[in-house]
Amino acid sequence: MKVQSGIISLRNTEIKDLDFICSLESDDENAKFIIPWSKEKHKKAIENIDILHLIIEDRNGNYPVGYIIIAGLENPNLSIELVRITIRDKGKGYGKESFRLIKEWAFSKQNANRLWLDVKVNNLRAFNLYQKQGFVIEGTLRECIKNGNDFESLHIMSILKSEFEKSKFIFNKIGE
Repeated sequence: MKVQSGIISLRNTEIKDLDFICSLESDDENAKFIIPWSKEKHKKAIENIDILHLIIEDRNGNYPVGYIIIAGLENPNLSIELVRITIRDKGKGYGKESFRLIKEWAFSKQNANRLWLDVKVNNLRAFNLYQKQGFVIEGTLRECIKNGNDFESLHIMSILKSEFEKSKFIFNKIGE
């Protein structure tokens, strides 16, 4: 897959990208919000036909700024999971633009009915981004992740194809 916009491009992850990905996951700012994967787990994800593992690149400098993992490409219920999105250079619009491209791809190209994700309850930056992108809370998995001696909760959030199409229609009407 190769998709581009004005500020980013998305391309399939290659084995040579795994050092960047693992470094990004182990960064203190990111590690507290995700459960880092081993290189081997990422390699298996790259090889899995049900998973799309993508690198986000800055279009101007053509260097990696993050990555995305999407699962459920073969889901018969047309429900796609955004497993992970991690951005190195926060606050530059890379996450927002990545979501725009992924939603367009999921609903227009993959004909998905539902795009969903989970987010740690304490990850307010991501939670706010997801809400702005049209995702709504479906529920909360209370204290489902053990972190040291503590437990953390996850919000399950989703956007439906009908909601995505309605938001596109409204945005297009405003732009007229």
